[in-house]
Amino acid sequence: MSFSLALPLLAALLSAGVVNYLADELPRTRRLSRPVCTRCGHAYTWLNYLAARDCTQCGNRRGIRPWIVLGGMLAVCAFTWWQPHRMGFGLGVLLLTYFAVVVVIDVEHRLILRHTSVFGGLLAFGLGWWLHGLLPTLLGGAAGFGIMSLFYGLGILFTRIRARRLQAVGSPVDDEEALGGGDVTLAAILGLLLGWPLIWFGLLLGVLLGGLIGLIIVVVALLRGHYGRKALMLFMPYGPSFILSAFLIIFLPGFVAGLLP
Repeated sequence: MSFSLALPLLAALLSAGVVNYLADELPRTRRLSRPVCTRCGHAYTWLNYLAARDCTQCGNRRGIRPWIVLGGMLAVCAFTWWQPHRMGFGLGVLLLTYFAVVVVIDVEHRLILRHTSVFGGLLAFGLGWWLHGLLPTLLGGAAGFGIMSLFYGLGILFTRIRARRLQAVGSPVDDEEALGGGDVTLAAILGLLLGWPLIWFGLLLGVLLGGLIGLIIVVVALLRGHYGRKALMLFMPYGPSFILSAFLIIFLPGFVAGLLP
């Protein structure tokens, strides 16, 4: 195998293992712990865990997420290798690995954890300072935090109005919020990464992508008849759409520019 193929392949295998491990263990223990079966608690050997094998104790299947993550990291590592950003291949893969960890945990658990936020903040600050300079980086972080804080407040208001309407029709009331505090933190991190003034467009694009994804989910649910009117009340995490927006702006700026008038 040539070097041009071996390095992105090894990077994808390593990053996929990191993503799957952190997405399994951080939500469960909030620390770097030994991976165990979610059904019986039996500890995996590292070889069995990294190979996504079933639990040898109870036969519990790992599911398809490890393979989806592997396929995704293979694709983005190959793309970053052959069309690298000016930050370079290594830093590009590190950033994409962080993106993937945030997306998987947010999709599966509706959480943006403090551990990933601290690491992401340091990484974004360093990359932003290098790519844009100190002042645009700090302004971008402040703008991301401020803009998303406003949306967060509006989301709380929406949740309260929704709860009152559900109570009025006798439906169960939950405490789901359109946005969470973790989304505010993530917006600040992406602000550091994208800098000012690009962060405002990044958040706008993220909201539009989130709306598009949400519309697709609702249409599919209605067509399948699983939820009926309740499909209109589905919540979805916004973290992945903001991450996708940042990915497009950083790694596919030509594509994003083509979307603008």
